Amino acid sequence: MNNNEIVNSIGVISSILHQPDPTPLLSEVVRVLRRERPHYHWVGIYLLRGKELVLGPYVGNPTVHMRIPLTKGICGAAASTGKTIIVDDVATDPRYIACSLETRSEIVVPIKRGESVLGEIDIDSNHPSAFTPDDRELLEAVASLVADKM
Repeated sequence: MNNNEIVNSIGVISSILHQPDPTPLLSEVVRVLRRERPHYHWVGIYLLRGKELVLGPYVGNPTVHMRIPLTKGICGAAASTGKTIIVDDVATDPRYIACSLETRSEIVVPIKRGESVLGEIDIDSNHPSAFTPDDRELLEAVASLVADKM
């Protein structure tokens, strides 16, 4: 699937999942992204709860990072600034909180309604410099769709 097909697929999913609990939609989003992008090795959504991010649905190896303070890690930085962060080599970024020894790069995309951050899409890859401008565009479009349903 290309980016437009993925965004359309998630748009269709979000249009049929009108529930007060966004978990079914979020679960499907992480599954679709992981399935359609082979270089996405861990795909998760963190939800902002007060001053910390709480792990929601994810696909990939288990993580001990169920809660991340806004003052910690790349995830905390993205949520605090409201801006997408791409790290080509996590070993060179002092903010990186290790989840897996295999992870080489990461992209974190805030899920925002207006200027308010609701959560974020966090993706790890076992390849260095895995994330391109196309990945950023795709994930920011998906985050916008998800924000509309939260």
